Amino acid sequence: MNFLLKAILLLLPLGLQILPARAEVGLLNVSYDPTRELYQDYNLAFATYWRNKTRQILTVSASHGGSGKQARSVLDGKQADVVTLGLAADIDLLADGQNATAKPLIRPDWKQRLPHNAAPYTSTIVLLVRKGNPKGIRDWADLARPGVEVVTPDPRTSAGARWNYLAAWGYALRQPGGNEASARAFVSQVFRNVKKMESGARGATAAFVVMGQGDVLMAWENEAYLAVKEWGPDKYEIVTPSVSILTEPPVAVVDAVVDKRGTRKEAEEYLKYLYSPEGQDIIGKHYYRPADPRVAERYARQFAPLKLFTIDEVFGGWKRAQKTHFAKGGVFDQILTHSPG
Repeated sequence: MNFLLKAILLLLPLGLQILPARAEVGLLNVSYDPTRELYQDYNLAFATYWRNKTRQILTVSASHGGSGKQARSVLDGKQADVVTLGLAADIDLLADGQNATAKPLIRPDWKQRLPHNAAPYTSTIVLLVRKGNPKGIRDWADLARPGVEVVTPDPRTSAGARWNYLAAWGYALRQPGGNEASARAFVSQVFRNVKKMESGARGATAAFVVMGQGDVLMAWENEAYLAVKEWGPDKYEIVTPSVSILTEPPVAVVDAVVDKRGTRKEAEEYLKYLYSPEGQDIIGKHYYRPADPRVAERYARQFAPLKLFTIDEVFGGWKRAQKTHFAKGGVFDQILTHSPG
């Protein structure tokens, strides 16, 4: 008996085993537009954590685009292990059995499976303008002025655009004498000032920053901060409106896919790790607002003070807002139909 075999036999009674690394596994995260940088860093951190914990090599691929368009791609068969989308309505779509097999891809209890209704961070909508703010944009009201060209993605394909629309609507409701009719008139005028809508938030940012289109960009807060960081405060500045909407981008395991692929354990741990101190720290570094109050406090100073309202307070939740404003023939379609051009 050779020396190595003797050593192994001596170690086994002590409960010590030399374990090989487990087989490599891959996950697909289907996400929305402005999370590219966030998940690039997070995926590496989680893979390291998972390898240290299990000795398993794990790779995460990410797909990005307009949140509504991404949800529909999963409905059409894209094999996402997890979705990290821009709003609850897009995940509800996957839980309603509207895919080709008419069976829900996600169980209806998805919000209860993780803290904070499965939203590991929050954000909001702000306004990005060029340095010096040549059009004098100070608040939502300025987006409806004649001669102001507004850049936004399309609410039919982008979660960010739907949040933009609802933020403007909520602002109008809060003005003296504000009501549903005045809010509709205001938002209609804002969208008359939109010359072209991109399919996703990143495309809208590129149109404004790279292609030089428009006077003001309605943007996710993190997207605006990243634009200033990348292109410089000498070129762009953020206008924080008087009030905006609290955005709560949620996450969920795609049950039908993970059960078929045998990746449930990895997918569930991938989402749970978003709530860990390390995951929350990565979230804060990318200008999202962490759900953990202790981590959020460390990053609070990077955001300007802002009054926020929720979609439940003003619109009765996402299902009601989706049906009223963004379903086929809803208020947004009506606004487009009666807008010139």
